[in-house]
Amino acid sequence: MSSSPTPFWRPDVHADRRPALLARGRIKTALRRWFEARDFIEVEAAILQRSPGNETHLHGFGTTLIDNAAQSHPYYLHTSPEFAAKKLLAAGETRIFDFARVFRNRERTALHHPEFTMLEWYRAGEDYAVLMQDCAALMAEAARAAGATLLRWRDSEADPLAEPERLTLHGAFARHAGIDLLATVSPNGATDRAALAAQALAAGIRLADDDSWSDIFSRVLSERVEPHLGRGRATILCEYPISEAALARPKPGDPRVAERFEFYACGVELANAFGELTDPAEQRRRFEADMDEKERIYGERYPIDADFLEALALMPAASGIALGFDRLVMLCTAARRIEDVLWTPVAEPGRGGA
Repeated sequence: MSSSPTPFWRPDVHADRRPALLARGRIKTALRRWFEARDFIEVEAAILQRSPGNETHLHGFGTTLIDNAAQSHPYYLHTSPEFAAKKLLAAGETRIFDFARVFRNRERTALHHPEFTMLEWYRAGEDYAVLMQDCAALMAEAARAAGATLLRWRDSEADPLAEPERLTLHGAFARHAGIDLLATVSPNGATDRAALAAQALAAGIRLADDDSWSDIFSRVLSERVEPHLGRGRATILCEYPISEAALARPKPGDPRVAERFEFYACGVELANAFGELTDPAEQRRRFEADMDEKERIYGERYPIDADFLEALALMPAASGIALGFDRLVMLCTAARRIEDVLWTPVAEPGRGGA
């Protein structure tokens, strides 16, 4: 497929892209039927929100809402339908899904786009391990709908019908980087920057003096671990350190790690899942800590959605997951860039309108 900057609306470019775009439609139809057959209800989260999310490295698009009295109020395009979906769980819904258009600033690469489609689904009263089964089933459904026998991206392939490998973060760091990750995490979840830095330097990973524990963790993950994941078959990477799981609950029996997993195929992260945190006070504490860190790094912070915290007090135990729908389509169609599977990609700055 073309990765040329030539506008998508040129007939020759569109003809090159059209098979993948038609496959996209077939995949969406197949996944929607899969959810409906299991008594999920499709919902539609509002895009305009009071907060775009409160993770340190997440960047939202700001806008202004003008009320009937001509007063201006800051609003944001959501980076995920998560807050809205959890409010629906608090309201009494039990199985929901949303093909949500979401927006993230400072993100444009072969795998990132400022506007993209996130498939999120939630199961009230069900363990997050069920979501692992969901991922495997949906990957197989998508491949069948696209007519793909293998998932492909760059030099990597994966069998969409093979049972996924399950690997903990602790095991992945030991296997691919020779690092004892949990030796740097205390029983209360506190992290030891010096201990992780020493192991990372011994493994030949370059660090900056002001890198935090989280920065070092992310660098090891991206440089040494992720390239090995999802090759031959999908990988479920689970049990993240609690400091790296802002909206997940601790794992019973080991408070150092959280009920969080990510789902990979062909070295590409496809989905991020949580056993959901439902403690409003703990959630506020985590949000405020993340916003303090965001202000330190980027000089900005986002408001906290007070309604969301109130809803958590009513929300039942639940599991939830966000899957990058466009990335799944990419792997099913062997596309080189996310823009190859978007009907109308956002125009690059300096080019014409989308």
